[in-house]
Amino acid sequence: MLDIAEELHRWVGQGRAFAVATVVAVGGSAPRQPGAALAVDSEGTAVGSVSGGCVEGAVYELCRQALQDGTPVRERFGYSDDDAFAVGLTCGGVIDILVAPVRADDPARPVYAAAFAAASGGTAAAVVRVTEGPDELLGRPLLVHPDGRHEGGLGGHPELDRTAAAEARALLDAGRTAQVTVGAEGARCGSPVTLLVESSVPPPRMIVFGAIDFAAALARAGRFLGYHVTVCDARPVFATRARFPDAHEVVVEWPHRYLAATEVDARTVLCVLTHDAKFDVPLLELALRLPVGYVGAMGSRRTHLERNERLREVGVTEHQLATLHSPIGLDLGARTPEETALSIVAEIVAGRRGGSGVPLRGAHTPIHHEGTAPLARVA
Repeated sequence: MLDIAEELHRWVGQGRAFAVATVVAVGGSAPRQPGAALAVDSEGTAVGSVSGGCVEGAVYELCRQALQDGTPVRERFGYSDDDAFAVGLTCGGVIDILVAPVRADDPARPVYAAAFAAASGGTAAAVVRVTEGPDELLGRPLLVHPDGRHEGGLGGHPELDRTAAAEARALLDAGRTAQVTVGAEGARCGSPVTLLVESSVPPPRMIVFGAIDFAAALARAGRFLGYHVTVCDARPVFATRARFPDAHEVVVEWPHRYLAATEVDARTVLCVLTHDAKFDVPLLELALRLPVGYVGAMGSRRTHLERNERLREVGVTEHQLATLHSPIGLDLGARTPEETALSIVAEIVAGRRGGSGVPLRGAHTPIHHEGTAPLARVA
């Protein structure tokens, strides 16, 4: 639901009534992950998607009905071998959908409004809703902030809200959207209640070091994938906004000094394209010690071997060197800056999602891997 928060925030501001259908659980080769949403307003306008097209029509009607009834509903869609024209997923997967109306007189509307405002503004927040349990609890929102404060309520035992808030805060810290099961009174025992925790966090960072033509192409690709892109180079004549219009930031600074002073986290990717020892060695010495998601460095295989020796000389361990993606990117036979950028982001996505990087044709690997990547708002 928070993946379409910007549009829903606008709808709330316009006073529209609407219903939101959210993917709460998936099985098999389902096209969308938990948190994906489709919303329909009282005029029939739709935004978002829950299945990439397979069951959108049926979910659209569920939203119209829920908006009319004012009652949340959970529905399962799967593949039907018996009737090729039955509503279902042609991919063979299964998705569970929670449809929740957000009408003008809904007591939970202010909670939804606050959640949409936070997510659309790039502020970290999590929304918890009961997806399986007593009917009277179904779909009620609890908004949880990073500091543990929460708004709204699930409508059950007070301990349920406190337990849900604690679970949500842990998932929010990791930037994850997931289902958790707790007891109806907040304990791990007793009647089970299934909660969907949707996390919305600021976009992950991509920091590209080296103001070269490959960096310009990578900045475009990174922005397209939803990263907040920074290009950093110590040379002011090259590190200019005119040369990198797709970057969110262009920084003139020695790379290792900038990296030491800026904020990074487990979702941050660092791409070192300078392939110059005076920049690379101090930068990678620091980068390989940071808890970031990806560190890659450009250069030939000879450059890679020579750079590794220099890094060993300054105390970088073999374990740390093993985490370095160098030469950077997947083997696509890339030559142009754009092709090289594609090979780099392909490696980043494969690492983020658990992909193997091998062709799907003839392979026996899953098409969709179980990912732990957070939802990120594309800026």
